[in-house]
Amino acid sequence: MNNALPRRSRNEERRIRRFSVEESVSSEVPSVSRVVALFVAVQFFIAAPALAQTTGAPAPGYKRESGIPASTRPAPLREVGFDQNLDQRVPLETPLVDESGRTVRLGDYFGRRPVVLLFAYYECPMLCTQVINGLASALGVLSLAPGKDFEIVTISFDPRDTPATATAKKAAYMQRYQRAGAETAWHFLTFAPGDAASIERLTDAAGFRYVWDQQTQQFAHPSGVIVLTPDGRLARYLFGIEYSPRDLRFGIVEASAGKVGSPVDALLLYCFHYNPMTGRYGLVIMRAIRVAGAATVLALGGFIFIMLRRERTRHPAPHLAPTTRHEAPDR
Repeated sequence: MNNALPRRSRNEERRIRRFSVEESVSSEVPSVSRVVALFVAVQFFIAAPALAQTTGAPAPGYKRESGIPASTRPAPLREVGFDQNLDQRVPLETPLVDESGRTVRLGDYFGRRPVVLLFAYYECPMLCTQVINGLASALGVLSLAPGKDFEIVTISFDPRDTPATATAKKAAYMQRYQRAGAETAWHFLTFAPGDAASIERLTDAAGFRYVWDQQTQQFAHPSGVIVLTPDGRLARYLFGIEYSPRDLRFGIVEASAGKVGSPVDALLLYCFHYNPMTGRYGLVIMRAIRVAGAATVLALGGFIFIMLRRERTRHPAPHLAPTTRHEAPDR
């Protein structure tokens, strides 16, 4: 009996060689799905450092880098943050003490113009000073006038602060923010000794969450400023220790309901929109395109009108000579 294998036909041999070639190629060249998966993985690792950076946006608690569990954060920092209570009123009846030691109400600084509100304690070794420095720098660039277009109210949430510490802090910043009207428009206030209830009521209404760190003997608190309407409603939150003069101006103009600013501000506010997640104003592309299109049409129309008018001035239309009508004689 012949044990030899039957000979393959030419077609079978070609098919086997083709499969072997495809198999070797597929083992060396990654598939499309593998390439896509690799690309996504690379993009993820590239983007990971960027996602880990804080954006200054409000968060339920202290913002941390991604990947760090909440249990590893210091306990005092777990409850620190801003809650954006937009369009909510702060208690204007809250009793306070001004730099001269006179008892005042928070509402004494409202009613006429927007208010830029800042929570900071005057013996803070670092962060509060940076926040006030950032606000003073942004205010120094604004063309809006303090006392005429807006008020500035700095309130210490530290019950140990006194009118004396408020006066010292104000004197330091009046040397830095030397604008006409700043002396009477920027107020540094404290609470009456032992009035913890008023401190808690006002900070809760404003969404300002802070805690006392017993270990460092300091307050842990968020950084940012708040813009309020003349009737005491929370309008805008700006986060961080440096504030864009453009964003601060937009916030004041919006809080004034158009009573502060110029027509240019109104046009810019049509193109820029406040983002509560970042505490900044961003460009609205479609609105900007509409404004640019309208401006282009108006510019072209004005150009055509001017050119036609010049053309008519240079080449006036010729006057037709009077004609005499002769009637045919009767025959």
